[in-house]
Amino acid sequence: MKKQLKWLTLLLCLMFLMTGCDVEGNLGITSESSQTTVQSSPSDISVSSDEKNIQLDSIPEYSGKPYVVINDNQPFFTDADLTEEPFENYSDLDELGRCGVAYANICIDLMPTEERGSISQVKPTGWHSVRYDNVDGKSLYNRCHLIGWQLAGENANEKNLITGTRYMNVDGMLPFENMIADYVKETDYHVLYRVTPIFEGDNLVASGVEMEAMSVEDNGDGILFNVYCYNVQPDITIDYATGDSYLSTDSTSNNTSASNETTYILNENTMKFHTQDCPSAKQMNPENRKKYTGNRQDLLDQGYEACQKCHP
Repeated sequence: MKKQLKWLTLLLCLMFLMTGCDVEGNLGITSESSQTTVQSSPSDISVSSDEKNIQLDSIPEYSGKPYVVINDNQPFFTDADLTEEPFENYSDLDELGRCGVAYANICIDLMPTEERGSISQVKPTGWHSVRYDNVDGKSLYNRCHLIGWQLAGENANEKNLITGTRYMNVDGMLPFENMIADYVKETDYHVLYRVTPIFEGDNLVASGVEMEAMSVEDNGDGILFNVYCYNVQPDITIDYATGDSYLSTDSTSNNTSASNETTYILNENTMKFHTQDCPSAKQMNPENRKKYTGNRQDLLDQGYEACQKCHP
């Protein structure tokens, strides 16, 4: 009898090990992807940048438009990915410090409920504080969120910020982010959203980003797209290996002189900035008042807002 019990015990142990159960009895799933899961879900396994279905050499050359449609505008999600569970995944930085895939199920639960904070402390790979007169807002580069702040409230997350041109950030990515945000707010539905920065070789600056999105509850009737946004800036030549840049019409000029800096008055309480002669600045409580000389975009990156009266 004891011998039979011994063999039965060994058999049960063997069966337990073969199921891959963890110590709490849950079925374990092993994934080789290096993802940081902010909120887990049944579909929290995303595709790494090395496994993406697009290749850089398959993307048309930039021809004056900020983005191009990929795969007939069909994202590479599967039926198994469709879920109404909120989640966010951000890839670990690679050996060069570069971001990877960012993947989330956008919904009201993920959207920010607090004021946006500063992101100036994050220096993505290839980052340069460089300014050109022919760039909107002067600054060539923005700290571009892969998953936009308005969608998931991820602010100074280094795994979610890349060096992106003003053109890609505003003309390429922002319209699609606004589309998702408006849809979610109007319907209270979910949108699967995956953004993949595409780096060529060991370049520190991404050549662009792939953006995939699909609304869940209506199976893509509301939101469905797959696009590649070019990380370019018209009339500026970028060295993607380092992030260096110069005017395309004059390779000897980078237009980065300190003369482009401006002096502003900051209100550290309201997080607004003003011109020096703004009436609001003159009436400001001295305890909240701070003088700042620098770039306008840097203030915006730090979470400050421009005064609506003096429009600095």
